[in-house]
Amino acid sequence: MLNRRLFAAIAAFAMIAVSGIPAMAQDKSIVVASTTSTQDSGLFDYLLPIFKEKTGIAVKVIAQGTGQALDTARRGDADVVFVHAKAQELKFLEEGYGVKRFDVMYNDFVLIGPKSDPAGIAGTKDIAAALVAIKDKKAPFVSRGDRSGTHSAELNLWKAAGVDIDAAKGDWYRAIGQGMGAALNTAAAMDAYVLSDRGTWISFKNRGDLQIEVEGDKRLFNQYGVMLVNPEKHPTVKVDLGQAFIDFLISPEGQKTISEYKIDGKQLFFPDAKPERS
Repeated sequence: MLNRRLFAAIAAFAMIAVSGIPAMAQDKSIVVASTTSTQDSGLFDYLLPIFKEKTGIAVKVIAQGTGQALDTARRGDADVVFVHAKAQELKFLEEGYGVKRFDVMYNDFVLIGPKSDPAGIAGTKDIAAALVAIKDKKAPFVSRGDRSGTHSAELNLWKAAGVDIDAAKGDWYRAIGQGMGAALNTAAAMDAYVLSDRGTWISFKNRGDLQIEVEGDKRLFNQYGVMLVNPEKHPTVKVDLGQAFIDFLISPEGQKTISEYKIDGKQLFFPDAKPERS
């Protein structure tokens, strides 16, 4: 009797296991390592349901700074990376972790600060001069400090301004090691300046006394790119599904969808995919 029961239990388990195989095979989902700006701006909440309806592919987003997102992909914990620090992206490709890179969209960075504007930079367009004024006044400044695309852009802008920020920073400069939303919240609490991507700023609700101080400098251009993680490095990468997501982003339909994402009538991202892969 015991043997029959044991046999029945084993048979039942085998049937469950076998019946589960088609469900696993039909699992259409990918992991995308992306930036906090694409998440915090609300773009994914708008874009991904449209993509899923079209393809049946679900997308799980890991929202991190660009440096962390690329590290996630290096470990094989993502199928696709969608970030905005081209120098880091090209290094990722050179290391063999990515297959090909595609431009997808752009917006720009803006320098945010308190309406009291202690550095006297409101309404100017020279980002380098504005940063020098902040440093000279030792006005409070919040840095993401998280190896993100925005953090990388900030460091490049200090360098362009002729400021060695490692040597110049003091109590006035606060690196928080967090995402864009947290940096804006900290700036609002401190009446501090902070560099933000425009998309997150437009969607940000807790503005307090913050406003755009500097915008329009060509050095504030902010390009986003997408790459499939190399399956030769990580065989678990879902190549077909990941490429389907990339193809959607750079297709006329995907580009139109990105352009139609607006908050209060303001367009957050501007599509600029090239006909050929870069």
